[in-house]
Amino acid sequence: MINYATYPHKDSTQWVTFVHGAGGSSSIWFKQVREFKKHFNVLLLDLRGHGKSKPVLKDAFKTKYTFDAITNDIVEVIDKENIEKSHFVGISLGTILIRNLAERFPNRVQSMIMGGAIMKLNLRSQVLMKLGVIFKSVVPYMFLYKFFAFIIMPRKNHKNSRLLFVREAKKLYQKEFIRWFRLTSEINPLLRFFRAKDIKIPTLYVMGEEDYLFLPSIKKIAATHALSNLFIVHNSGHVVNVEQPEVFNLQSINFINGL
Repeated sequence: MINYATYPHKDSTQWVTFVHGAGGSSSIWFKQVREFKKHFNVLLLDLRGHGKSKPVLKDAFKTKYTFDAITNDIVEVIDKENIEKSHFVGISLGTILIRNLAERFPNRVQSMIMGGAIMKLNLRSQVLMKLGVIFKSVVPYMFLYKFFAFIIMPRKNHKNSRLLFVREAKKLYQKEFIRWFRLTSEINPLLRFFRAKDIKIPTLYVMGEEDYLFLPSIKKIAATHALSNLFIVHNSGHVVNVEQPEVFNLQSINFINGL
């Protein structure tokens, strides 16, 4: 089972589960935990191979990860903690996992808060992914990761986000990075399906106004999916929870309380 931590609330019956992105860990939510645990029960988890969820022997022989397999890791944790239903908060690739979980287990998802959501790869993103596929086995993974981090978070005010994710990514192994990178082979059809289907679960997209790779597609989704809302954070890039934590926390908590 993947590593996780809970912060029970003495009065609230509501749970909020945080799902980080690729290369990160539960530590990226440190600016959220202290605020959210004042209002809700909180569940933090480290996705497989990340943070304290180190690969175990049986995983060493797995050549491929899938979104369904990683989603099952999350469900295994909420089952163990007897959490029937939770609000889910995700960042970057974590939003894909949350959307996948909502598709497969809609009765377990009370709402979704999607920070820096990825719901479509534009041409530049797809070119980057193809380059990564070509060079992933011959170029040190940290070089690739730093390159991708700079492309996604290029501005000066994105520096703290870049450094945080690069620092966390250093804890990965090369083989683990490659396993995660192979997920890109199934990402396009999955995202196409997500865009086409309105899942009708209350959803708040929290996007940085400078998240130029992913914001345009989210604007379209928020305009066409019935229970989706979009809040654009000024002076912020992709990792909104790190760059503008006060705004992210306020909008997210208000959204949950308003349901």
